[in-house]
Amino acid sequence: MHELAVCQALIEQIEQIVQRHEASEAVRIELRIGPLSGVEPHLVEQAFPIASAGTVAADAELVIDSLPVMVRCAECGSTTSVLPNRLVCASCGDWHTTLVSGDELELYRVELMSSAADDQQEFARKQATNRKKNFLSPR
Repeated sequence: MHELAVCQALIEQIEQIVQRHEASEAVRIELRIGPLSGVEPHLVEQAFPIASAGTVAADAELVIDSLPVMVRCAECGSTTSVLPNRLVCASCGDWHTTLVSGDELELYRVELMSSAADDQQEFARKQATNRKKNFLSPR
C-alpha cells in the first residue's frame, strides 16, 4: 500500500510546517486528490492515522477534496470536465487535448494550533482557577 508512504511523506511536510511556524500541532489538514494521481483517497484516509500516530498531526482532522479531470482541447479551445478513462473534448469530441487538472496530489491547507494560543488557553485557565479561589476563600 503506497498510500502509507504517501502519508508518511505528508507527515514530514506537516512537521516542517509546524516547526517553521512555531506551532504546537496541526489541527486540520486539507488534501486535493485527482483521480489520475495514482493515489486512492479512501486508502489515504485509512493510512493517515497510522502514519500520524505520535506526531504533531496525530489528532488532526483530515479533509480530502476530490478534483475533476479537466482537459483543454487544441481543436476548439474548450476546457471541459471529462471521465478519467476518456480524455477527449466534451465539446467537440476531438482527442487532441491537454490535461488541465485531475492528476494532483496536493497538500492544500494546514490549520495549526499555535504555541501562543496554548499559552493563552493556559493563562485563561489559570485566571479562571484564581477567580474561583478568590471567590471561595474567606475574606
